[in-house]
Amino acid sequence: MKKLLPFAFIMLLPFMALAQRFKPVNKEASPEVNKLLGFLYSIKGKHILSGQQNYNSDRDVFSDSAKAITGQFPAVWGSDFMLWGDKDLGPDLVKTAKQKWQDGYLVTMMWHQGRPTDNPPYDWKQSIQGKLTDTQWQELVTPNTALNKKWLAQIDVVAGYLKQLRDARVPVLWRPYHEMNGVWFWWGNKKGSNGIIKLWKMMYDRYTNYHHLNNLIWVWGPNGLRDIPLDEAYDYKDFYPGADYVDILGADIYHFDYEQKDYNDLIKVANGKIIALTETGELPKPEILAAQPEWAWFMVWTSWLWTDNTHERVKTIYGLPQTLNHEEVKALLNKK
Repeated sequence: MKKLLPFAFIMLLPFMALAQRFKPVNKEASPEVNKLLGFLYSIKGKHILSGQQNYNSDRDVFSDSAKAITGQFPAVWGSDFMLWGDKDLGPDLVKTAKQKWQDGYLVTMMWHQGRPTDNPPYDWKQSIQGKLTDTQWQELVTPNTALNKKWLAQIDVVAGYLKQLRDARVPVLWRPYHEMNGVWFWWGNKKGSNGIIKLWKMMYDRYTNYHHLNNLIWVWGPNGLRDIPLDEAYDYKDFYPGADYVDILGADIYHFDYEQKDYNDLIKVANGKIIALTETGELPKPEILAAQPEWAWFMVWTSWLWTDNTHERVKTIYGLPQTLNHEEVKALLNKK
């Protein structure tokens, strides 16, 4: 059975938040964002939150599986605005995300965005994993072009759902354009100031200054570095928008690829900001977490929870003294 958090630590949490080094990048961030980010800084280097990605629907089959295996629900609930077929599941996601926050879960949202040259429904291979030519990319990041306007219309739809969460006072760990240092998505491997860095800043400006989405914590989530031919993921620093546009830095790590040098590289780019395992396939072993204590949360990707992890491994990681699961985090957030 897992050891309970020391009472003294719980009582100290409000004071530990005072030592928070970085405020939200959005100067108008909501009180809920400030509180949540302060909480994450208060556990930095001491605890890791359990997390589980679910499909973009109101079903929680994977979080339920974590409970069945470990006896604990994960602390972080994740989902995706990606369109499956021609049905927009945004309303279902908003409804579920509201309920999850009210129930004491942290909410993280991402988006497998369709290629802006296409129309929905977006095919996985042809659109989400499609390519843009250099000419198309230049048109995309140039204001008032046809492709730029089409992209704006795309992101404004998702902004509408995020506004509903804002109005319900739900802070969202918002993770757009994930794995941008990899070669497999249309937004991937676009280096330089005119590449994904510019597109990220354009979305940040639209969502922050135009839509006033002050409920977002901006999570930048590249892939763990790798040099597999035709499946590469390149150096973090070449794709980082900068400290003024990112609250939390992450890494998506699969196949036990928890390289210490990659962790150290991410720590260097973060320069004191929070880092997280924004996606995992195989959970890190206890000795990895001991050597890499800065991860704020892990989020297992959907069915990888049981297809690529043994029940014993899942129970072990959920049961570590430094792992905080749903009920513990709910209690801590209520105390702050």
